[in-house]
Amino acid sequence: MSTEKVVDLAESRRKIDEIDAQIVKLFRERMDVATDVAAYKRSTGKKVFDPEREEQKLKALRDMVDGEFNKTSIEDLFRQIMSISRKHQYQVLGPREEESPFREVEHIEITEDMKVVYFGEPGSFTEQAMIEVFGEKPVAVHKSTFREIMQAVSEGEASFGILPIENSTTGAVEGINDLLMEYGVTIIAEHMIKVEQNLLAVPGARLQDIKTVFSHQQGILQCEKFIRENDFGTKTDASTSAAAMRISKEKNPALAAIAGKRAAEVFGLEILAEDINDEKNNFTRFIVITNQRIFLKDAEKLSLCLEIRHQVGALYNMLANFYYNGLNLTKIESRPIENRNWEYRFFVDVEGNVNSPGVENALATMREFASKLSILGNVAKR
Repeated sequence: MSTEKVVDLAESRRKIDEIDAQIVKLFRERMDVATDVAAYKRSTGKKVFDPEREEQKLKALRDMVDGEFNKTSIEDLFRQIMSISRKHQYQVLGPREEESPFREVEHIEITEDMKVVYFGEPGSFTEQAMIEVFGEKPVAVHKSTFREIMQAVSEGEASFGILPIENSTTGAVEGINDLLMEYGVTIIAEHMIKVEQNLLAVPGARLQDIKTVFSHQQGILQCEKFIRENDFGTKTDASTSAAAMRISKEKNPALAAIAGKRAAEVFGLEILAEDINDEKNNFTRFIVITNQRIFLKDAEKLSLCLEIRHQVGALYNMLANFYYNGLNLTKIESRPIENRNWEYRFFVDVEGNVNSPGVENALATMREFASKLSILGNVAKR
């Protein structure tokens, strides 16, 4: 005779509904108590986040259940409840009284004597992005390396700099994130343009004459299929516009450059083939940097750099702060830390403004758990 228990699904669901109602009631009561806690902290100047208290509490809660699965689940559940409680307390307390390291500004004031430095030669995609962001009014200065851009901005030679950071086809532009950390500049804005690469050569050259193409590494990567189909040799140059300048100077019909139409106009080259990039929806994201610790009022994305302690679940617990505070993580990239084998920095983009309670809550918690946390900028779209 079978002894298997017969389960009444409707009855089980009824019980779950009752339990859930009790959980909701207790949650509301907990938030009421959190309001009292916020009032106490306001009167005493005590910080909202008390990591020692929370870890003691989590250990006690883990000890209340059996089995590693239940212990981990209870810890996850209450980490989220505690995070929600802190977020509520920040909302009750209002803006922090201590001075923020960032100052809010309404807009970038563009003047005729303001200097903006951009990557590449005239005719580059970065120059195009600079003009679309700043117009023709400022003094524009071009530099041939990313480091020169960072240095010029960091040392105050230029008020702002603009350079590429990511392409939709080939991913992150190598070296930019490391330089951001090295020079400590601030990302204030970003701008995207559709990139259409073209094959440029001296007047009179024919497609069948071309043996070698020059371009920035990104340009070559974006046009790999076209290059392979035509059996071209490739050589990298400092930028796409630098490659166009080289071709115009060498006047060799066997050489060509992969660059934009602006570069063809600037250097007097002919376009042998248009829109040759592998992906037709090919976009590059450019960043605007400054040495000022400022952010625009309509900034909607936070760029961060994290270094995380070596312990089980460290990355998960760090990133969970975004989820617990209703923040959308849009990008994460890891980079090895110099002279520290097998240790990594994580570069993270998350939607939000430094003035929002959710961001404030997430950053307050993360600062306690990260071995290092740097805000690269609160970024506005331009």
